[in-house]
Amino acid sequence: MRLEGKVSLVTGAARGIGEAIAQAFADEGAIVYVTDIDQDNGRLVAQGIGSAATFALLDVRSEDAWRTTIEAVVHKHGRLDILVNNAGITGLEGASAFHDPENASLEAWRSVHETNLDGVFLGCKYAIRAIRAMRATGVGSIINISSRSGLVGIPAAVAYASSKAAVRNHTKSVALYCAQQGMKVRCNSIHPAAILTPMWEPMLGTGPDRESNMAMLVQDTPLKRFGTPQEVAAVAVMLAADESSYMTGAEISIDGGILAGSAGTPAPAT
Repeated sequence: MRLEGKVSLVTGAARGIGEAIAQAFADEGAIVYVTDIDQDNGRLVAQGIGSAATFALLDVRSEDAWRTTIEAVVHKHGRLDILVNNAGITGLEGASAFHDPENASLEAWRSVHETNLDGVFLGCKYAIRAIRAMRATGVGSIINISSRSGLVGIPAAVAYASSKAAVRNHTKSVALYCAQQGMKVRCNSIHPAAILTPMWEPMLGTGPDRESNMAMLVQDTPLKRFGTPQEVAAVAVMLAADESSYMTGAEISIDGGILAGSAGTPAPAT
């Protein structure tokens, strides 16, 4: 029970990586706030986890919503130990609009950044304030979910890539600030690549071509498969636990080896 008694809040936890992290935290003994704008699925996730979980409606784009949610958690439990800023959008959900550097609209650019970057900024801001107020020693762990796309260019999704790169950098700024303030608040980022979440389903399909579609999408990944949300959640548990107390401002890639370089791609077995 590596997180026993710790109070945690996970954004975008109604499905995918956020759901897996919330479940993993509860499995390790944490109290978990499952937050999302998707009330129906969010409540189902919290119910599925059990008594350790509570659903809270949270629009990460709203400063008032952040303030209210954090205050409610602190009022009930007296502290917040772990925050996972996971909520995010690609900007391509159900849309056919262009997201390349030439044709992306300013509206689309701002919409993606509002969720992916403003949401992380606000989460970090109010988590730091809550932790500082709760404990004189200021102990806590903030985990920001960035992306492989925050480390490389993505011509067809420039707003998403830019927002995730900014999350990576903001993580380091938060880590340094907390250290300068004498708080034991650590802030680290996780950079998943192709993780099999509902976001990928429209590209994979449900027909006979599903397996070939999956193989095509991971053909440049050395491990030749999608990662799972549970594999990301395992890293989040490690960063949330006291065992990683000397890690701050770090970034961890979960990408099947794709960023190791093309020369490292294994040859097909014979």
